[in-house]
Amino acid sequence: MKAAYYETHGTAREVLRVGERPRPEPGPGQVRVRIRRSALNSLDVKLRSGYVPQSIDGYQIPHLDGSGEIDAVGYGVEPGRVGQQVWVWFGAVKLPWGTAAEWTVVDQRNAVPLPEGISHDFAACLGIPAITAHHCLFKDGPISGRTVLVAGGAGAVGHYAVEMAKWAGATVVSTVSDSDKAELARKAGADTVVNYRNSGAIQQIKAAVEHVDRIIEVDLAANLDLDLAVVGPSTTVITYAAANTNPLELHVRSCMTANVTLSFVQLLTVGAPTLDVAAKGVSDALCDGALSPLPTTNFALDEVVAAHEAVESGLLGRVVIEV
Repeated sequence: MKAAYYETHGTAREVLRVGERPRPEPGPGQVRVRIRRSALNSLDVKLRSGYVPQSIDGYQIPHLDGSGEIDAVGYGVEPGRVGQQVWVWFGAVKLPWGTAAEWTVVDQRNAVPLPEGISHDFAACLGIPAITAHHCLFKDGPISGRTVLVAGGAGAVGHYAVEMAKWAGATVVSTVSDSDKAELARKAGADTVVNYRNSGAIQQIKAAVEHVDRIIEVDLAANLDLDLAVVGPSTTVITYAAANTNPLELHVRSCMTANVTLSFVQLLTVGAPTLDVAAKGVSDALCDGALSPLPTTNFALDEVVAAHEAVESGLLGRVVIEV
């Protein structure tokens, strides 16, 4: 089968190749998916570069998320799943077969049926971002009637966090860095959108809401001062990413005074039961029509290097590879 792959870690241009790899066969409890779209996440770039540790057994086909149709099933999987249109998450986790190939094999739970009318471009982009957003939003309980601050509401995770928070009955404030991102956050349903680079950002948030109850944070080190300025009694700040490896300087007394809880999320280590709950929640939101796609920039599989470089450049929207 045709696939993108790398045999060692490094820059996209140095290590990514496109060529023939063996087509995988599903084992017990697994399904094989004919991939139509492969979506890139920042985590895929970090895995390829070696920033996030990953062992390579010969070669690694990249990308955790994608979409396509099931064309073969392993022992113990309902045969009726063959032909099912699915979105795939956590491909390439402890396996060499990511979604940047004509076929991948995943555990049957990692191939989620698609409702009618969902495009493969949209479906491929759900995966890690939507599951992360759901887990961060709901891991500490319901949010109906609460106020949620989503940092980076135009990003891959932030977009779905805004949409699912609204779906769940929350008031949503989102911070962004420019007018284009502000427009995307508003389209996703944010009630208040604030440019965090403006000197009056904290005042704008306080003018819109009394306080926020939950913060979905993409860069705690950069945003901590703003976060602590708008928290209420017993606010939880959930951090799912870090822009760099710089240490965080924490004002402990400020957090104690507000009874703030700081929570950190890494999907690679939260465990299967937690992931399954979040994946089902994403599927429910999708079936309810609560989710929408971000703009996509599409590449051919042969252009995988350019696709990775586009993600690294901070391209607005999502990057998708057509397989």
